[in-house]
Amino acid sequence: MKFGFDIDDTLIDLRAHAFALYNKKLGKNVGLEVFHALQRVEIHEPFGLTDAEGAAMWNSSLEEIYFTDCPSFERALETLQDLAQQGHDIYYITSRPKQYCEQTQAWMKAQGFPITEGHFFCGMQDTEKVAIIKELALDVYVDDKPAVLETLQDVNTKVILKNQSYNKHVELPRLNHWQDFLGLVNN
Repeated sequence: MKFGFDIDDTLIDLRAHAFALYNKKLGKNVGLEVFHALQRVEIHEPFGLTDAEGAAMWNSSLEEIYFTDCPSFERALETLQDLAQQGHDIYYITSRPKQYCEQTQAWMKAQGFPITEGHFFCGMQDTEKVAIIKELALDVYVDDKPAVLETLQDVNTKVILKNQSYNKHVELPRLNHWQDFLGLVNN
């Protein structure tokens, strides 16, 4: 089978990692319960930052957010390693900025994610992600962004939503824990 995965907040817990970095950088101690209650992707509001200040902080911190010790979700890495070992095709489709593509791919490899040449797509907007997913004719695609998945309702790709606080309102097959992934695929 052909499996496609978003990276940030799907395979790795990027926003929680960034939230901890914000606490450190801003000298705050905003609890994770506040993070888990956020209703939007952006994480700056609990720190008292405006949208403009939040965007500036995010953009100035990208390398630290992307390439330090951001953990993968429990069992995500092992699940992809198992799929690759079984002979499935694994594709990564991320909207991380183009200037971070090579470094992202190298970082993912260093973490142990199975990456095949030509199976890594980076630096695209959501509409471009959808076009790539359709072009690849993926059997399964997993993402945390409802806007991407809802656009794929007219294709044969099985879409799975990685559960996040900001996507609770969406009615799609939902991945809460990576150990449940194969059950969702086979359901």
